[in-house]
Amino acid sequence: MRHFDFKNGELHAEEVALSKIARDVGTPCYVYSTATFERHYRVFAESFKGIKALVAYSVKANSNIAVLATLAKLGAGADVVSGGELARALIAGIPADKIVFSGVGKTRAEMRDALEAGIRVFNVESLAELRALNDVATSMGKTAPVAFRVNPDVTAGGHEKISTGKKENKFGIAWSKAESAYAEAASLPGIQIVGVDVHIGSQIDQLDPFEAAIRKVGDLIKTLRAQGHKIESFDIGGGLGIPYGNNAKTPPPPSEYGALVKRLTANMDVEMIFEPGRMIAGNSGILLSEVLYVKEGEDRNFLIIDAAMNDLLRPALYDAYHDIEGVNLPPRDAPQNTYDVVGPICESGDTFMKGREMPQLSAGDLVVLHSAGAYGAAQSSQYNTRPLIPEVLVNGSEFAVIRERPSIAEILKSEHIPHWLGPKL
Repeated sequence: MRHFDFKNGELHAEEVALSKIARDVGTPCYVYSTATFERHYRVFAESFKGIKALVAYSVKANSNIAVLATLAKLGAGADVVSGGELARALIAGIPADKIVFSGVGKTRAEMRDALEAGIRVFNVESLAELRALNDVATSMGKTAPVAFRVNPDVTAGGHEKISTGKKENKFGIAWSKAESAYAEAASLPGIQIVGVDVHIGSQIDQLDPFEAAIRKVGDLIKTLRAQGHKIESFDIGGGLGIPYGNNAKTPPPPSEYGALVKRLTANMDVEMIFEPGRMIAGNSGILLSEVLYVKEGEDRNFLIIDAAMNDLLRPALYDAYHDIEGVNLPPRDAPQNTYDVVGPICESGDTFMKGREMPQLSAGDLVVLHSAGAYGAAQSSQYNTRPLIPEVLVNGSEFAVIRERPSIAEILKSEHIPHWLGPKL
């Protein structure tokens, strides 16, 4: 459920009219619903009642500190993949002992920061990383808690760029090398083995891949314990998909996912760790934009909006679908038109959708791109020297800007002309 509904003919975020946000903040901007974040987190977390479980929200999906603070109040942990995300999670109030650190390229500086903070576990993805972590930990007089991310070679995910569990992907330890990796970890003085980690992909719309991965990891846990390793946790990652509104297959609800996990892990005697991101954030946000121009081409009409691929990269990067509609509810007999919806960036790839039939729109109309709360603002850039757009958090009848739009002067302030080229900016 998302709290974006029409009231008196106008789309609202909870109790706030989107036209008011457009007037006060300007477009384009992201708008998030506190009630949706809270509901999605609770629905997911409640699916695992009765077992030991940590819900470690995947910070990369939406890393705004206010969003993290909202989830921290509900008891969420965090899955981070950089030192910057670690800092965000700590500032937002997520306890260090609820933070897991994933990613294939952790630096020694990031390892030191995480060890100083006292995080829950490092999800180690290579032997080279393991050895570096051991060096850092021993130099600090500490022991690093680790789980190896093992690659079960399970195909999952809606697009090849978001499938992470196949043997050709860059992530994780090869399944055939898992036992030897744990044996080496056990021999290192700065390492403490605590669990096993797996992550097979993103936007997964069926339960079969999860079942295959859980069964394989369950067998591995038995083997590792027989070899003397203490396995206390099983991190199953994230990946459960959400509906994007294009009549594609609707992913199973968290309740069915939770039932599957509980059934398959009932005899494993482990704490389960989950890393949901899109599941919590995706439908908690929209991208609010204004129509700049309606351009009539030779064989198609273009709806040119003020949001662009630098604001929402997913359609250009993944061919991703986002439902789009006007902020004002059209009359039932409103004329329809077919548009390519595009942004101002000087790239043909700056296209949100092609051949979309919609009620006729005009310059100045407001539109929203739905399901933009995950991998929207987090992936945005300043390409074409377009400022990062504001993020707005709604809570009932209130709203606040939680990331400001920088001015051009503020963007350019970080750049410098060397002395041999002339005066400074």
